Amino acid sequence: MSLESLYQCVEIFSKETHGSSDFYKETVFVKGEKKNEFAPLKFIFKKVEEFTDKSNLFKIGFVCDAFDLYDQPHFTKWYEGQFARKLKRSDAKKITIIYLPDNKSIFDAIELVNKSYDVLRNEHIILNNKNLPVQLGEWYAKCVFGLDQLKSTSQRGFDFLLDGKRVEIKVEWGDQSSPKGVKIRRSLADLSDYCIIVYVAKNFRIREICFLDSNFVVRKFSGKGHTIFLKDSDVTQYFFSSSAKHLDKVANPSAMLKYGTPVFAMKLSESFS
Repeated sequence: MSLESLYQCVEIFSKETHGSSDFYKETVFVKGEKKNEFAPLKFIFKKVEEFTDKSNLFKIGFVCDAFDLYDQPHFTKWYEGQFARKLKRSDAKKITIIYLPDNKSIFDAIELVNKSYDVLRNEHIILNNKNLPVQLGEWYAKCVFGLDQLKSTSQRGFDFLLDGKRVEIKVEWGDQSSPKGVKIRRSLADLSDYCIIVYVAKNFRIREICFLDSNFVVRKFSGKGHTIFLKDSDVTQYFFSSSAKHLDKVANPSAMLKYGTPVFAMKLSESFS
């Protein structure tokens, strides 16, 4: 698929104003090669025959972000210039931006963070700070599965969606899982359709992924109380390195292999060859 034709389409749209059109009503926009160029996804589908679905974009590495999650001053200025109207807060909450991340810069940063964490761990400064690994693991899940990310209507934060179905993402950081297992709140499992567990190694690379149906999790693993514990011994047969059951849910195999540990990437390379 031609990334060049996609970027050209975005550039063409951004060169002219569209105040008389109804494109301002769109909620999904694609970011172009330049930071101040965007186009409605609907426009891309009309003009570039190679792209007929969001999955076409996810396959070549694009990621979907909720506009409300990240500061996008260039988009606000672009939107208001294009459509000659103020971007209302109520409309901004519904918008998502599809963009191609700078993978080289991200990979270099991960390598640098890993080295920095090693120094801080050895000096006993960092003992158990999981904030960065959790956010990184969620980003990995978005890349690999092509998840949509929208402002949550039911709770603080954001919902992850796969083909319109809600996804609960859990991140386990470390070269080995906790003996107790990965903790999932039963209420969140009840509210979701899928549970994705991303196991992030200490070097911040993906060491394993587990994709489960939420109904299956609640039915098979929940007991008394509000917390479900998924031990490795309970779900190892559902690991991507062991099962091909949910490989069809992967939108961007190259992201999974690129950001995986060498062992994980080697186990999965034949599945996507």
